[in-house]
Amino acid sequence: MTFDKGRVSDFLEVFNHSKDQIANFPGCLGLKLLQDTLEPNVYYTFSLWVNDASLQQYRKSELFKSTWAKTRILFEAKPQAWSTIVIDSVK
Repeated sequence: MTFDKGRVSDFLEVFNHSKDQIANFPGCLGLKLLQDTLEPNVYYTFSLWVNDASLQQYRKSELFKSTWAKTRILFEAKPQAWSTIVIDSVK
């Protein structure tokens, strides 16, 4: 997610307010916030879900809707999202 440089602190406030609720949402196995090393206004969230049904339940929840409403107004560029499955894991 690429944020307007002047709105990064706003995003971090939104994330810090909702991160525990997201991480504790049924089916969520973990949540990480990553920052790009070259562009400090670019962030990635990485969440791991039990299955796609759990992720879809989260996406339909009021928690997601309210968090997304506060986040999307802060973007400088169109956000991208991917859903993947774990094929292999080491450590």
